[in-house]
Amino acid sequence: MEQLKIEETQDLLIVSVKQQRLYHQKEGKSVKTYVASTSLKAPSCKEDSLGTPWGLHEVCEVIGVGQPLGMVFQGRKPIGSHYWDCEEEMQQKNLITSRILRLTGLQEGLNRGGEQDTFKRFVYLHGTNHEDRLGKPASSGCIQLGNQEVIDLANQVSSGSHFFISLH
Repeated sequence: MEQLKIEETQDLLIVSVKQQRLYHQKEGKSVKTYVASTSLKAPSCKEDSLGTPWGLHEVCEVIGVGQPLGMVFQGRKPIGSHYWDCEEEMQQKNLITSRILRLTGLQEGLNRGGEQDTFKRFVYLHGTNHEDRLGKPASSGCIQLGNQEVIDLANQVSSGSHFFISLH
């Protein structure tokens, strides 16, 4: 942490791409493990790769607090409909639902800056309308959780929390 000139945070979220799991730790103690999904494509920090970036990140914004379970977001704004109320064509897509934890990279040249910037790539942790796909790669670069799980997690963590994405 000293090398990056950052301080430890109370909450740490760790995503294992290999295991398709998200681990929540608070003050160094395990709180909960969630079944997750990362990118269908190979992990990548490059822009336009549709791969999940790795390394140390920070939750820079928690979006959607107070919105109902299943609310669909476009451009980080609620559209006023639950995913199950959307037209069939829209439901086929990987929708961003329930909550968004927006991420920003903390490692210059790896996931921050240039063509490898997690924030500029709009990589999030969010709910999904395809909960049946959790546990295997299914996203377009984001990390997905079940809708109730992402709401619960968003209620427990705050902006500034560290978020580490591991390939292992």
